Parts: sequence; C-alpha cells; structure tokens
Amino acid sequence: MIEVRRAGPADCSGMAEILNEIIDAGGTTALTEPVSARALRDWMQAPGRSAWHVAVNDAGEITGFQWLGDMDYLPPEAIDIATFVKRGQSGLGIGSALFTATRSAAISLGATWINANIRADNEGGLAYYQSRGFRTYDRWEGYRMANGQIVDKILKRYDLD
Repeated sequence: MIEVRRAGPADCSGMAEILNEIIDAGGTTALTEPVSARALRDWMQAPGRSAWHVAVNDAGEITGFQWLGDMDYLPPEAIDIATFVKRGQSGLGIGSALFTATRSAAISLGATWINANIRADNEGGLAYYQSRGFRTYDRWEGYRMANGQIVDKILKRYDLD
C-alpha cells in the first residue's frame, strides 16, 4: 500500500537518495549534479508557492516524491511540477497516488494550470504526464544543461478547471 503525505524536513535525506540515484543514472532529469538533503530543505523553505509530497511504502520508506513550485518562465497562474520515483519502482501506482495530492495542492495554491518541463528523451516521464492528462504546448530545442549536454525539452500543461 502507498501512503502519500506532505513532505517535511525529516524526509529530505530519503528524497535526496532517490533523486541522486536518478541523477547518477542520467537520461531523465535536467539535474546533473548530486543534491544534498540540506539543498532539498532549502528548496522546500524557499519563498514563493510550493508543495511537497512523498509516497511511503508499508515499511515506511520513501518510494517517490513530487513537488510544485513557481518558475520565472511561467505566468503567475501556472505552477511547475517535478516527479521522482525510486528506480525500479515505476509502474506501481506511486506517481498516480502522488498526483492526486499534488493536484489538490496546486488548486489550494491558486494555480489554474500545472506545467511539466520534461526532457524529450525521457520516454517514461513523457508517458507519465500524458497518462495524467497533460498535453504538449511547447518544445525547447537545444536546451543546454548545467553539465553542457544539449537536450530538447517538452513542455506539457494540465488545466485544473
């Protein structure tokens, strides 16, 4: 069974572990450098709108997390989403359970739509957001990541009305 709850500072180590495994594997996130629990705590406490949720299994282990936050390139009615599921745990309903809570949080934060910014080579991420009802509205070609790698990005939108 998957329990979804709001994330707090005590969850940052587990979230950093999941994220760093994904970063290390490469190919699905625009993040290129490992993140610390401290960095995640700082992001969580940064000014602006945000919501963080974790998925926890029966053993109490974090199996995934999702966050919402403001991004400079988005209009004020939009909020950005990022989703991370522990490697090897995709397809078990973790992302679906997280999105239920995150969607409600986006409405509570006053957003009218959610933006997902996905690497074009991230087939799993593209399929996940498509299955939630996100639709493509833009493509950024030749996006330079922090490590110098060039990728295309697909922007998808989920209307909350």
